[in-house]
Amino acid sequence: MGERGDFLSWKEVELIAELSGCPPPTHPALCFQDGSLDKYRSISGLCNNRQNPLWGAANTALVRWLPADYEDGEKEPKGWNHGRLYNGFQLPPVWEVSKQIMKSTSKWKDESYSQLLVEWGQYIDHDITFTPQSISRRAFVTGQDCLSTCENTDSCFPIQSHDVLEGGKSCMPFYRSSPSCFASFGSNIKEVLQRQQMNAITSFIDASAVYGHTPELQRSLRNLSGADGRMAVNNRFQDPKGRPYLPFVPITPSACFQDHHGERVECFSAGDSRVNEALALTSLHTLWIREHNRIAEILKGLNGHWSTETLYQETRKIIGALHQIITMRDYVPKIIGPEAFDHYIGPYGGYDPSVNPSASNVFPTAAFRFGHATISTTLRRLNESFQEHEHFPSLRVHNTFFSPWRLVKEGGLEPILRGLVGTAATAVTSDQLIAEELTEKLLVLDAPQKMDLAALNLQRGRDHALPGYNDWRAFCGLKLIKSQDDLQDVVRDTRVAEKILRMYKHPDNIDVWLGGVAEDLLPGSRNGPLFSCLIGKQMKVLRDGDRFWWETQFTKLQRSELLKSSLSRIICDNSDLDQVPLDAFKLGEYPADFRSCDTIPSMSLEAWREETSTALELCGSPAKTDSREFILSSTSGKLVALSVACVLAFELNDSAKNLCKEMDEVIDLHKALLPTFYGVTT
Repeated sequence: MGERGDFLSWKEVELIAELSGCPPPTHPALCFQDGSLDKYRSISGLCNNRQNPLWGAANTALVRWLPADYEDGEKEPKGWNHGRLYNGFQLPPVWEVSKQIMKSTSKWKDESYSQLLVEWGQYIDHDITFTPQSISRRAFVTGQDCLSTCENTDSCFPIQSHDVLEGGKSCMPFYRSSPSCFASFGSNIKEVLQRQQMNAITSFIDASAVYGHTPELQRSLRNLSGADGRMAVNNRFQDPKGRPYLPFVPITPSACFQDHHGERVECFSAGDSRVNEALALTSLHTLWIREHNRIAEILKGLNGHWSTETLYQETRKIIGALHQIITMRDYVPKIIGPEAFDHYIGPYGGYDPSVNPSASNVFPTAAFRFGHATISTTLRRLNESFQEHEHFPSLRVHNTFFSPWRLVKEGGLEPILRGLVGTAATAVTSDQLIAEELTEKLLVLDAPQKMDLAALNLQRGRDHALPGYNDWRAFCGLKLIKSQDDLQDVVRDTRVAEKILRMYKHPDNIDVWLGGVAEDLLPGSRNGPLFSCLIGKQMKVLRDGDRFWWETQFTKLQRSELLKSSLSRIICDNSDLDQVPLDAFKLGEYPADFRSCDTIPSMSLEAWREETSTALELCGSPAKTDSREFILSSTSGKLVALSVACVLAFELNDSAKNLCKEMDEVIDLHKALLPTFYGVTT
């Protein structure tokens, strides 16, 4: 098949799309027809790479760095067939692995970093990947709801237990991840025939958590009634200082939990649908919506001639750059360690169009889930003296799930933000992996019973047919685990090594997520060698394969200003905190290690001031209006849009008339040209 052996041609990709009912593929030629893609990234990530338009785009398959390990070679997860043997043994039930190895009744505290480091990890993960569950809530053949069956049927892969659980069942419900629809030019035929999972959002670090990943979602999150490029905010609630909250979801009543006193507080809406999962996550989303509107307001003052669209896109560009800087400069070196950062990522060498920036399957399914082992059992809420809040006490983590009402009615962002920067992160050791709060009391909105996060993670890895722990160690060039002594050298705990091998029987059978989180940490990192490798490799391709990486997108002066910013500065500018650590991810003693916001460096947006042209000074910039109200002029050497109102409203001298004269042969150009050249909404 195909003109190039084992890879698909364009004709074959188009045929597959037609036969399967999938959307048609995007030919590279389309990426050269829209001039706006030279300056601003598309909201869907499409055409970031002009030759491979789907690389990194939303709703495309997670890439495979190693081949899938399905039991039937195509779609059956690992552990699907009860009698199937791996290296002569059955895989242990994931629930048993959780109970015997992963569950921890206590956790140590990290003396180096704040809890904000953990929360940023979850936030930026939601900016890079989202693997949706099967849209079918019932088995195709039997029609049974996946919540009620304990059988493996189509989209259902329930987690089996030897005990009788809530509802009298002996299993916990589990929906398989949705299969990916897309086959693209150059795809490996074997992978096309296998079930692949999708990334529903863009892979790029592009602030999609703020702006969304589809044109429809993007529009719904913007304030289109104004001319200032702002994001929409909540029209019912503000904090005591008048700062905005996120807007509510459009369909109400929503599923979020409620305070039983006073007004309802619906689920919030943001660029990522998981915004309401926990209060700390919601707080970070709120900071960024405020930061967008703060920057847009300043840019409007600096560049009064900018259109609404330009104000929005330039602000979005800055916000995306800040996401990249905070992640790559301040976050990643701390979680993989400086040596691994230098080895796997290294200095930036510029955009490389041969690098595929798409998220790999192992990254969201295993490696970046290391953070689940660092989730605290308590969300601390602190007062202005960074002591336990008098009115809003700290919360057990399960009481923070899907509860945006607590932000609105219990003190806003400030008690939570103080808790995040003023509390030590949770430490990870091989004998204390996942807090019992998360293995016994995890809340999921569409599940009627408490869930087990560790079991869910292990089952997800098997659902995606991820190769085993040893396969990934080989991929990273690490020593293979062949004996208990080898495993002890890696996890540094004899008892844990014994328990793992007692359950799995053979080192090659160990699930990659378990093996990765159990490894002893590298110096200066919060991961062992395997996950430091996988996270490092992923971050490198996200940087090098992004045509819009921040270091290629701004003037030298603008880049210098962007580097002055930090998450600490963003907290200062968008909350009531007036003292923060210089690096919000580092743990410090209050008040000795905290600094006044007046001394926290900030970027000057003066670097974005743009000199106006003579034409703009005379005529003003095009506004949102009917396309017949514009004329086109190429007097300046490049095509520009001028307002006909300028021509009609002023007595112009000869020079101005040459710039603003009505051009009959141009004004009748097709309306469709205007959005392409000027971003005008018709």
